[in-house]
Amino acid sequence: MYQIDFSKPIHVHFIGIGGISMSGLASILLGQGFTVTGSDAKASPLTELMEQEGATVFVGQRASNIHEDTDLVVYTAAIHPDNPEYAEAVRLNIPMMSRAELLGQLMRNYETPIAVSGTHGKTTVTSMCSHILLAAEKDPTISVGGILKAIHGNIRVGGHETFITEACEYTNSFLHFYPKISLILNIDADHLDFFKDLADIRRSFRLFAERLPKDGTLIINSEIEHLEEITHDLPCRVLTYGENGDYQASDVSYDSTGHGSFNLVKHGNVVGHFKLSVPGAHNVSNALASLALADLLAIPVNAMKKGLLEFGGTDRRFEKKGEIGGVTIIDDYAHHPTEIRATLLAAKNYPHKTIWCVFQPHTYSRAKALMEDFTDALCLADKVLLADIYAARETDTLGVSSELLAEKITEKGGDALYLSSFDAIENHLLEHCLAGDLVITMGAGDVVKIGEHLLGN
Repeated sequence: MYQIDFSKPIHVHFIGIGGISMSGLASILLGQGFTVTGSDAKASPLTELMEQEGATVFVGQRASNIHEDTDLVVYTAAIHPDNPEYAEAVRLNIPMMSRAELLGQLMRNYETPIAVSGTHGKTTVTSMCSHILLAAEKDPTISVGGILKAIHGNIRVGGHETFITEACEYTNSFLHFYPKISLILNIDADHLDFFKDLADIRRSFRLFAERLPKDGTLIINSEIEHLEEITHDLPCRVLTYGENGDYQASDVSYDSTGHGSFNLVKHGNVVGHFKLSVPGAHNVSNALASLALADLLAIPVNAMKKGLLEFGGTDRRFEKKGEIGGVTIIDDYAHHPTEIRATLLAAKNYPHKTIWCVFQPHTYSRAKALMEDFTDALCLADKVLLADIYAARETDTLGVSSELLAEKITEKGGDALYLSSFDAIENHLLEHCLAGDLVITMGAGDVVKIGEHLLGN
């Protein structure tokens, strides 16, 4: 594989530069003096930001965007060999690498590279850890899969000591990484358009854990089933958090908006009392993972407390969008049954009369594989409105639909309705929501537009 010499900046072209992760990597290279060009299907705030930082961005992907003076082409998992820019790079014999391979090479430039993995919660935990590192004035370099207000975006270029990034399992991307510290938050059945089954996913997480060096550390959720399959015979240090873990939460309570507070207990001793500014039991678990990392890095307790308290969430993670007619509108990225369950349980501790969940399933393969789990999770809402499935990278419907999901929820005693357009959903909400109700737009597609349109944004 082509190896980048980061002391000698070159010309790198990004196919898909408008993606949240690709734009972050491009920003890091720009900060190190690289010449950056890139393309995306359409202009966006992220492509505009890239141009402001000095990149040349092409709207539309075509062979003419690739020139002979391009030294390296970087592409995402969504780009296939028939992409015109990919094909032109092959024709010109320009070195190429995936986004994950570039990220892996970047990690080697830092003394303490940290990778946050897990089926759920990566963005939140990376953000929590980032807040703690910033509170401790550690000057971290950060790459996060969402917009984090504390860094005014998804990337922060800091010093060369600490680098923290999300590590996604999809297409085994994280097996290109070189962390010194890894976190595994959970392992669940997802991305079944790539993985065969849960056992296949667990094998990938085991391989990810094996990438740690002997002097590295794995921080892992003690509540993962059959934990020893992931951790046995690892040469690195292993720390656990959660029930019966090295780090535990005791005396957990929630305020009127569902924000948790708890005592951090390490090996039976209380370290301190921590308060969160994000709701839900799942965020107590996320905070435990972040505190385990902070303790490993010898960050002072006061900085841990300050960082967690100041973290108010990232975009699309139980994000309050506003209120209209006494109805509160929240937006959440949840698109897996485990995430939906966690978000709806958090909502039950949030002020509400009726919880409306406006859900847009993401990909046919996920809807088909997890239909029963989706049904059970969505039954936690008082009322469910279902939009059409967001196809993303897929074309085959596999015989599933949001209408079918609505029928299954109703059969289980839930209150669900499928509506064929965003306009129809908005009109239904306007006609039926009452002051004091809570509306949560939910999904990894563009369902956020519904709430924003209702609010006049």
